[in-house]
Amino acid sequence: MVRIAFLALGWSALALGLVGVALPGLPTTPFLLVAAFGFSKSSPRLRAWLAEHPRLGPPIRDWSERGAISRRNKTRAVLAIGLVVVLSLALGAPAWVLALQAAGIAIGLGFVLTRPS
Repeated sequence: MVRIAFLALGWSALALGLVGVALPGLPTTPFLLVAAFGFSKSSPRLRAWLAEHPRLGPPIRDWSERGAISRRNKTRAVLAIGLVVVLSLALGAPAWVLALQAAGIAIGLGFVLTRPS
């Protein structure tokens, strides 16, 4: 039963990661990392497939081997966060929403920008 739960987690996270490839506000890499974790607990074959995938594998290998985020993905994260801020301001989000966003952004950017490249 636990194996099935981890397999479902892996597939769900992989699906969200693939959606994140097309949607700029939805991050891809964190979902791929969760998928790799779920697959590592349920199917080593799927974990190996994901890690060796030509497009999806490099961020997983970078994180697994060095705890690193590529410069390209850091740049994408900063641009996506900037887009969310601009969109929130343009839509006239309430001050409390902007304050919550600022706190989340500070934490998220702090984490992303302090990881090795």
